[in-house]
Amino acid sequence: MINRLLSTLKKQFQSKATDPHSQSQDTEASAITKELDKVTTPVETETVGYSSPLINVGYGLSSGKQRTHNEDAFFTLTTMFSFNESEIPFGLYIVADGMGGHKNGEIASELAIRTIVGYILTEIYTPMMSLNPQPSELSYREVFQSGIEKANNEILKNSYGGGTTVTAILIVGEQMTIAHVGDSRVYSVDEEGNLEALTRDHSLVKRLQELGQITPEEAAVHPQRNVLYRALGQGEPFEPEIISTSRPDKGSLLICSDGLWSILTQEIISEIIKSCTSPQQTCDKLIDAANDAGGPDNISAIFVEIS
Repeated sequence: MINRLLSTLKKQFQSKATDPHSQSQDTEASAITKELDKVTTPVETETVGYSSPLINVGYGLSSGKQRTHNEDAFFTLTTMFSFNESEIPFGLYIVADGMGGHKNGEIASELAIRTIVGYILTEIYTPMMSLNPQPSELSYREVFQSGIEKANNEILKNSYGGGTTVTAILIVGEQMTIAHVGDSRVYSVDEEGNLEALTRDHSLVKRLQELGQITPEEAAVHPQRNVLYRALGQGEPFEPEIISTSRPDKGSLLICSDGLWSILTQEIISEIIKSCTSPQQTCDKLIDAANDAGGPDNISAIFVEIS
């Protein structure tokens, strides 16, 4: 009985496999699939464009050829928040050139950046990104002013004898704010690679030069060219230089310590920038060039490209 049942089932499955009607259906389905393949084309997609800028950043740091340790420090942060057909770029870039010898200078530059960055993120970035965003009660200028004052106090308490320059750029939406103490610099760089200094050195020789008492050539070799009359941690009252302006739509910004700009002329810096294809390559080549020229000081650079 069981053998007969198995034989019947075998015949049924075999008949289905060789059923001419079944073969006809398979052939028809295959033909339909081929026709669908012919008419199916990839869906065209449009590239979504943003009105806010694309910000690319390069950075570099070197102790130089003649220093045993590095007292420079830097910080970079770039974010983009896109929502409801709106975009908010946020960028914070800081160079601090420590001074004071031993470890005092490097402690001072680190304290300055940690304090200022922490204060800006607390007062501006965190409220901006909260569920119920509220603008800071302070303007960006006031936030920088308070942040630098707090940094100065921290250095006086925790880095005895240490000091530092601070040069920073804050980009929020279409606004750009520059804060500056000391002789690190911010340059604007146009699309042709031409440089323009946006900050003024707070140094003795620069002040003498502004008063017409020495020439730029004399300033470059003056024995007191590294003496600053305005710096964090030096115990003297000072006002940071703070500039608020519109964010450039195109072009670049270079922030660097005097280990770069005092060794390389603006013409050389410009030529290097023109020869490079990315912000990181720009910083690498600038630092290599400063070291090739002797590297007498610590070298730090941040290159911010806006397109």
